[in-house]
Amino acid sequence: MSKIYSVGELARDLGVTPRTIRFYEDKGLILPQRAGVARVYTHRERARMILILRGKSLGFSLKEIKEFLDLYVTGRMPVEQLGLLLAKVRDRIAQLERQRQAIDQTLEELRDIERQSGVALAADALAKVVK
Repeated sequence: MSKIYSVGELARDLGVTPRTIRFYEDKGLILPQRAGVARVYTHRERARMILILRGKSLGFSLKEIKEFLDLYVTGRMPVEQLGLLLAKVRDRIAQLERQRQAIDQTLEELRDIERQSGVALAADALAKVVK
């Protein structure tokens, strides 16, 4: 039998708050089962939450994440929807590549400033010792 999670257990397991779990439930992205009045979450909902959190961390909208989840669940989509999804994924990849290039350039500039500052401090310290 698969593990069953309470909202608190699932939240702790994923490093989010119970409110976050309920938010995605309210948006229809996860669908808990009921055990009496309590919500319970299966391995399937845990996997969906992992995909949601990963999608959010990559900057996808909830609408886009829902499209990914629908593809994940059914294993297939109409060709035109799949084409749109592929275009969105490619756009996001290009955006992330541009961000990575900007970050790499900023890191290079900061390292250059760090080197120059270190040289200036060393020269100043040496000048004080020589005096």
